[in-house]
Amino acid sequence: MGKISPRDARIRRHVRVRAKVKGTESEPRLCVFRSLTHIYAQIIDDTRGHTLVTASTIDQEIRNETDGKTKTPQAGLVGALVAKRALAKGINQVVFDRGGYRYHGRVKAVAEAAREAGLKF
Repeated sequence: MGKISPRDARIRRHVRVRAKVKGTESEPRLCVFRSLTHIYAQIIDDTRGHTLVTASTIDQEIRNETDGKTKTPQAGLVGALVAKRALAKGINQVVFDRGGYRYHGRVKAVAEAAREAGLKF
């Protein structure tokens, strides 16, 4: 019996979270993924299987603002951007999916910035 890698452990946690968190048309799911260098946020309608809104540190809209900042403030910019795009599409209520990550650091920064920008969850 071998040791579980951190990536496999996160995937197991994410599966447990996804068993409980479902995005609907009226209340889609705000999903967060973080890599070593970037952070990505999507708003997904699970009933249709469509991504409605997306934002990341790679987006041209915030790319200039992320230069010279550490990862956590960059994540805050992504949260604000995804909230702005969601509100423009008429989405104001979401369910937060932390993606198997702990709710702290960059994941928390995305959530708090999205809340401050007007998303409710």
